[in-house]
This record gives sequence, C-alpha cells and structure tokens, in this order.
Amino acid sequence: MENNSRRGFMGKAFGAVAAVGAIGSLFAMKKSWDPLPSVRSAGFTTLDMSTYEEGVMITEKWRGKPIFVLKKTAEMIKAEESDEAAKVRNIKIGNDNFMVAIGLCTHLGCIPAFRKEQNDFLCACHGGQFNASGNVTKVPPPRGFDIPPFKIDGNKLVLGEVGPEWQSMKDNGVTL
Repeated sequence: MENNSRRGFMGKAFGAVAAVGAIGSLFAMKKSWDPLPSVRSAGFTTLDMSTYEEGVMITEKWRGKPIFVLKKTAEMIKAEESDEAAKVRNIKIGNDNFMVAIGLCTHLGCIPAFRKEQNDFLCACHGGQFNASGNVTKVPPPRGFDIPPFKIDGNKLVLGEVGPEWQSMKDNGVTL
C-alpha cells in the first residue's frame, strides 16, 4: 500500500509541475504575440488642426510615414470650385479645409516636395506632379496621394482611427 501512495504523490507532483510549466509557456507565447508598447502607441496620432497656418505645408509623422497636412487658403479653395475630384479629397474641420495625405508618391514611394509658388507637389524621382488636393496632374503616379485613416474629433484629427468621413472616401474610391 505504501508504494501506491508514493506513486500517487509523485504523479500528482509531476502533474502540478507540468501544469505550471504549460501555463508559463502559454503566458510567454502570448507576450511574444502582443505588439510592443512602442508599436501600440504609434497606432494613433492626434493632430490639433487649429494650430496649422493657411498655405503652409507641414509634414507630420504617423506609423513611420510622412503625413502632409496643408491648410488650404481661400485662393486654393476658389481654384478647386470646378474640380469635383479635388473637392471630394478636402477634409473640412470647422470652417477650414485641409489636405491630409500620406506623403509618398504612389509611383515608387519617393517623398514629393511642396512648391508653394505653384501650390503643388513635385516628385523628383520621375517628375510626377500632384495638385494641392493630392490628385495627380502629371504622370507617372497611377493615383493621387493615399489618405490615411482618420476620425474628426472636434478640432482634432485622429490618424489611425476610422471615422465616417474617411470611410465615405474609401467607399467612393477616393483612397485605398
């Protein structure tokens, strides 16, 4: 009888050690699958749109990509009155119109330069041009600048969060 109780105890002890090891392994695997805190915090970027000046193009950063933010002047908006493709790309926050786009040429991923005098963007890699709304005016880029997912929250724009305005742009083929 004594042999049975010793064997039972050893079996239970082995089972307990195996259970603790399995739980520890599962915990370690889950920790390795979770995104790093730095990656998680980079998922959303909040921009206070009241701080931008008219006609000044600012480059922000979101998920390691350049984000072009241009608060449009009255002249830019007037020039776009007959251009429906430009109007649908406008992001209206309060009384202001903005162009917000991922600042990478859709041809080969170069970063185009903003030319304030012409109110357009020129990609030096292959000569592609974009207007102040981000639409292609001279090929080879196959489409306008991509617009990052965004949500409007009062005077703030939250990049990385899908809001109804961005979803409408995506559904209408304005952005990918």
